Amino acid sequence: MPLYRDEAIVLRTHKLGEADRIITMLTRGRGRVRAVAKGVRRTKSRFGSRLEPGMVVDVQCYEGRNLDTVTQVETLAPYGDAIARDYTSYTAATAMLETALQLAEDLEPQTQQFLLLAGALRSLAERNHDPGLVLDAYLVRAVAVAGWAPSFHDCAKCGAPGPHRAFNVQAGGAVCSVCRPPGSSAPAPETFGLLSALLSGDWEVAAASDPRHRRQASGLVAAFVQWHLERGVRSLRLVDRG
Repeated sequence: MPLYRDEAIVLRTHKLGEADRIITMLTRGRGRVRAVAKGVRRTKSRFGSRLEPGMVVDVQCYEGRNLDTVTQVETLAPYGDAIARDYTSYTAATAMLETALQLAEDLEPQTQQFLLLAGALRSLAERNHDPGLVLDAYLVRAVAVAGWAPSFHDCAKCGAPGPHRAFNVQAGGAVCSVCRPPGSSAPAPETFGLLSALLSGDWEVAAASDPRHRRQASGLVAAFVQWHLERGVRSLRLVDRG
């Protein structure tokens, strides 16, 4: 069986048998990987604590027909442990991991998604920014990397220069008065500014935003992400916005 090594972020774990776990990981070079970690639920396991959600690891696996097998793990960044100590950060991280799980493809290089998720987890672990802002920035960037970049200024349908007052999830973001479909929302101009800041990584603007505009932006981001994923992100309902 081929042996490979890669950097990975643990997305999810499932119990298997009496002592094993199935580990779902986002790897830098191979995309989403599912592998069996044998004996990790035993107290004497060599690397059980390293394979928890949110951990960034260097993992070595044997490639199998249906599931790979973990043979060695080294911790690169113990973000999961630091994040779990703060409930608000924990709920934000859980939503990010679930989103990454749905966006990642099997056996396809996912370097940009890997780096984006690792950076977001680091920000949560180090308490660099408000967890809700980190989550929304991650979500909007993750879908952009996946090919569904939203527009928060020019019209997403005809390209007419903005700013515009309407937002439509199905249309791809901001829409002009001519292209505006029925049912479009009308966010505050400050909300559009916050969304643009989150997409571009302008943390100075994001940090200065008003809580009202943060709540409005969060709702739009959640709707946009779940529309393009074509399924709900259940963890978003549990996010503690502080």
